[in-house]
Amino acid sequence: MLIDSHCHLDFPELAGDEEAVLARARMAGVGGMLTIGTRLDQFERVRAIAERHGNVWCSVGVHPHEAKEEGQRTPDRLIEATHHPKVVGIGETGLDFYYEHSPRAEQVESFRAHIAASRATGLPLIVHTRDADRETIDILEEEAGKGAFPGLIHCFSSGADVAQHALALGLYISISGIVTFKAAESLRTIVRDIPLDRLLVETDSPYLAPIPKRGKTNEPAYVAHTAAKVAELKGVTIAELEAATTANFFRLFAKAERQQCG
Repeated sequence: MLIDSHCHLDFPELAGDEEAVLARARMAGVGGMLTIGTRLDQFERVRAIAERHGNVWCSVGVHPHEAKEEGQRTPDRLIEATHHPKVVGIGETGLDFYYEHSPRAEQVESFRAHIAASRATGLPLIVHTRDADRETIDILEEEAGKGAFPGLIHCFSSGADVAQHALALGLYISISGIVTFKAAESLRTIVRDIPLDRLLVETDSPYLAPIPKRGKTNEPAYVAHTAAKVAELKGVTIAELEAATTANFFRLFAKAERQQCG
């Protein structure tokens, strides 16, 4: 069984075909999915998907792209949302200095509020970082000094230094279909060195479809292709990789109920 640890089932590309998307995921051996919050004004829609399906959980958060409009200055609204049994994570949050859809200062402020929510609730922080590696690690390390919090770097595509610092902080690392791309040899080198007990797999669907589905709308079923590549890189069988990443998911997202998977 595989778990897609990061997908966006509420996005239009997938929401219009919800039942079929989940059916194809089951056929591909995907036993559970975590659908991710990116805006608080759309959170009820994300949560409703999780409520409809026993093997789907959700997170609550504000993507760094949305920090200008919805960035959080305090953790209060995030913490309140976590009272729902299906909310198992905080985020996605972090820094994106590639597009800079929101001012950097507002991204940082919101990132810190999400970390505070993770620390207060014990729920994992789901970190997005792009073109902000040093700043992301600096904030994570500074905030860890105020008190520990669980979490992961999602859709990992950074350098080895970020991986090393994240692992040292106790964070997990989630690998997307990028690992299958022809130009991603540096990422594949890093994945070989990440301990198996700290790895998760994800689609980030509807984006980043892995080879051989490149160019198509990504969906949770395709996490099987990413898992196969990671298994090859780690020198383990696909069954071993499935068992390890699924165990890692439920260790990290401890609020999620494994018995709901199917």
